[in-house]
Amino acid sequence: MKIAILQCGESIESAIDLFGDYDEMCKTMLGLSPSEATSYRIFDHHFPEISAYDAFVITGSKYGVYENHSWIPPLEEKIRGMNAARKKVIGICFGHQIIAQALGGKVRKDEKGFGVGLMTYQMKIDNEMREISLYAWHQDQVYSLPKDAHVIAHSDFCPYAGLQYGTHILTFQAHPEFLIGYEKALLEERRGVTISTQLADQALTSLSKPSHSKSVCRHIQNFVQDAL
Repeated sequence: MKIAILQCGESIESAIDLFGDYDEMCKTMLGLSPSEATSYRIFDHHFPEISAYDAFVITGSKYGVYENHSWIPPLEEKIRGMNAARKKVIGICFGHQIIAQALGGKVRKDEKGFGVGLMTYQMKIDNEMREISLYAWHQDQVYSLPKDAHVIAHSDFCPYAGLQYGTHILTFQAHPEFLIGYEKALLEERRGVTISTQLADQALTSLSKPSHSKSVCRHIQNFVQDAL
C-alpha cells in the first residue's frame, strides 16, 4: 500500500525533537515506519498525484480552512479528486474541516471558544456507541455537513466530532495521533497566550484521565486497510 501524508502545519518547535512533526505523528498513528509513507508539505505547495497513492492522511494545522491562503483551493481540489476516485482518506482536525469544506460543508470559529485537553465523545465503533476520550486543540468547528457525511462521533461541545463519507473517508476533530506529552507541551506553551490560564489549567488537569487514542488509532488503521 502506498500512503501520502499531506502535512498542512508544523509541530511546535519546542516539542518537535521529542514528538516529531505532524507527518511523523500521523505515520505513528497508522503504525508505519518513517519510510512507509511519503510526506508532502502542502503549505509549501507540494502536492501528491492522486493516482500514485492508495490512501491519504490530511494533518492538523494552525491555519483556518476559511483563511485566504493560496494552497487551500488546490488542496480542496485534490480532496474532491480523492473523493471521486474513492481513495481512502483520513482527516485530522484541520484535515477534518478542510475535507468537509471541500465537499460542501461549512466551517467557522465556534462561539463556545477553544476545545483543549482531554475531551469526551460518543463514537460509533463496530456499530456500537462508546464513550471515548481524545486529546483536542481547536477553536474552529464544522457547523454544516456535506450531504454525504455521516456523524460517527459527537459531544455537546462538538456535535460533528467525527465524520465518515461512504467507506473511504474518515475524519476526526480531535487528535488521536497526539501523545499526552505533546498535548501537555502545547498547553504549557500557549497558557496565557493563545488560551486563558484558567482554561489551560483545566485542560492540564484533564490529562490525568486515560485517553482512548490507541483504540481510535487501531480503528483508523483498520479503516485504511479494509478493502484495499
